[in-house]
Amino acid sequence: MKELEQLKTWIAESDNIVFFGGAGVSTESGIPDFRSVDGLYSQQYDYPPETIISHTFYRKNPKEFFRFYKNKMLFPDAKPNAAHLALAKLEQQGRLKAVITQNIDGLHQAAGSREVLELHGSVHRNYCTRCGRFFDLKDIMAMDGVPYCTCGGIIKPDVVLYEEGLDQRTIQKAVSYIARADVLIIGGTSLTVYPAAGLIDYYQGNKLVLINKSVTPMDSRANLVISGKIGDVFSQIMD
Repeated sequence: MKELEQLKTWIAESDNIVFFGGAGVSTESGIPDFRSVDGLYSQQYDYPPETIISHTFYRKNPKEFFRFYKNKMLFPDAKPNAAHLALAKLEQQGRLKAVITQNIDGLHQAAGSREVLELHGSVHRNYCTRCGRFFDLKDIMAMDGVPYCTCGGIIKPDVVLYEEGLDQRTIQKAVSYIARADVLIIGGTSLTVYPAAGLIDYYQGNKLVLINKSVTPMDSRANLVISGKIGDVFSQIMD
């Protein structure tokens, strides 16, 4: 497949690659994209997922928020897949400068990636809203219902909910990496969620690679489009 050969060549020739990924990077680790609502979903919840994981809903109905959050967004047993491992390897080889992710599962770090910019936060960081005490994912999993700190405050995951702004320092770092990148590889994202999708406007190079199972609004802007699962693609191009 000539597209894979092209990507392989660009990777081999570059020491300034940036990867930008979405939910499709983690689906191969068994983490479903919560937007692809299953049949069970409508029987279990009275609200669409976008409503439940909004800041307003979290404040008004923490019990239902955490029921959804623990059932649908926490996958403590998930393991990194071929894509995560390939990206960590490229960073170790000095080719990849940063991973920018919309995922909150920490699998890039679990695979060994060091420079990971988490646009939407991480389930592995949780803080008491009253005293600021830190709790990890195991602590949250061990608590029933709404997680409370010993001080009485609710423990909130460090995850960006709908209606909340992204961390500006993370955005600025992502923009800086993308603007300087030689090769920008985008994978496993439909590129429809803003402001994250708008980040690719800062790319100034001519090696924009899109890897996704379905068509995206940005396909016409890419220099290389590869249709398929991102783990499969990386498995084929990594020696």
